[in-house]
Amino acid sequence: MTAELILDARNATGESPVWSVAEQALYWVDIPARRLHRWQAADGFSQSWEAPQMLACIARGRDGHWIGAMESGVFTLTPQADGRLSTRLLSSVNHAQAGMRFNDGRCDRQGRFWAGTMLLDMAAGVPAGAMYRYEAGQHEPLKPQLTGFIVPNGLAFSPDGLTLYLSDSHPDVQKIWAFDYDIDTATPHNRRLFVDMTQHPGRPDGAAVDADGCYWICGNDAGLIHRFTPEGTLDRSLAVPVKKPAMCAFGGANLDTLFVTSIRPAGDLSDQPLAGGVFALNPGVKGLAEPAYTS
Repeated sequence: MTAELILDARNATGESPVWSVAEQALYWVDIPARRLHRWQAADGFSQSWEAPQMLACIARGRDGHWIGAMESGVFTLTPQADGRLSTRLLSSVNHAQAGMRFNDGRCDRQGRFWAGTMLLDMAAGVPAGAMYRYEAGQHEPLKPQLTGFIVPNGLAFSPDGLTLYLSDSHPDVQKIWAFDYDIDTATPHNRRLFVDMTQHPGRPDGAAVDADGCYWICGNDAGLIHRFTPEGTLDRSLAVPVKKPAMCAFGGANLDTLFVTSIRPAGDLSDQPLAGGVFALNPGVKGLAEPAYTS
């Protein structure tokens, strides 16, 4: 299965791809560039908008706007004709320490927005990262729901919404966990090891769940996207022509295309000139539409 380059985006850190079924378009962010990107399938037209802060993860609202986690909290995001994103603060965050930002995030099946934080200096290995949940109508600052992570990542929910998956990408951890998820209270519990990624190529990065309930996760540094069964068994691995795939999402007219964003590191890129690009794969299975944020 050959990966198709759909856009040579050259993103520093391409993350949070979300497929819009209504628009038949892919949205994603470039975190350090503070940009929201859009690519439409019909003609390959692409555009982007600049945010006032680093923008880490996004979700579509049912009224057509976006919400996203930026450095200082969760905001509404509205693309403007002049290439800017207008934003409105929904809920602020009091980080565990200075020099932190949001990273991976998405909505649960009920439309509640989850996002995790990390220290900008990932090499420090400080477990200051936490997972936060934002619900419609919330005005008080975000409260940590899960703590003790260095780089929380790989957030995903099973098709029935009853299992939450979460990983830690840091080289010293490289684990994926599963939690039972109470859909009434939005509370994860019964944390257990799902996959030990030290036994597989690549560090665990962004993820998606397909219609069969299998968990797809990017193997950062290995140029692979792995599919694990609900029992945590490796089913298959697909390759992309870059070393650092960052996150994947199902899309396309039949939700049977796997889109993959990637990272463009500094230094010599002669062996991966397409780093930072966005790719499309035929995974052989269908995905699920990404839940909209319930506003």
